[in-house]
Amino acid sequence: MKVAVIKYNAGNIYSVVHGLNRLGIEPNVTDSIEEIQYSDCVIFPGQGEASKTMNYLTSHKLDTVIKGLKQPVLGICIGMQLMCSHSEEGNTTCLDIFDIPVKRFIPPKRSFKIPHMGWDTLNEMESPLFANIKENSYVYFIHSYYVPVNKYTIAQNDYILPFSAALHKDNFYATQFHPEKSGKIGEHILQNFLDIAKEQC
Repeated sequence: MKVAVIKYNAGNIYSVVHGLNRLGIEPNVTDSIEEIQYSDCVIFPGQGEASKTMNYLTSHKLDTVIKGLKQPVLGICIGMQLMCSHSEEGNTTCLDIFDIPVKRFIPPKRSFKIPHMGWDTLNEMESPLFANIKENSYVYFIHSYYVPVNKYTIAQNDYILPFSAALHKDNFYATQFHPEKSGKIGEHILQNFLDIAKEQC
């Protein structure tokens, strides 16, 4: 199975590569439009600032490529946020795959620190992406912006307020947390995504 990891100006891409390596997958890290389009599945990971990252995608025509993909796609962290309609980070127009805005956490009291960082739970899971994952399993988050709970939400977390820990629409899946940094639970979620892709090959 051909797995493409989109290469762009975002951090943390190679931790995803190492996560896939642990599952026996050697992905193709690429910004080639043709290689991305002809992969069996695509992972759109990263950490970074929304406006700069979106500008890079647009200047390299990767925005159009991502939106047009028909195979399973998994966005991770900033990848998930850029798949939404708009981000308050840098007042950024995003890919609009999910017609939902990304908002900044506003802590109501000092006990809530921003960014939301560390191990926290998943709940309200509703997708094959979470097959055999138990309610309240712990995964790793690091983010200052969030996607509100909406019709595409397939998992939630509650930090300051309930927010979308994962999204799904058609062939597009996305997680706010980092499965590649989430131990055995995260490996299982990545494997579930690969299994979804294998069924469609």
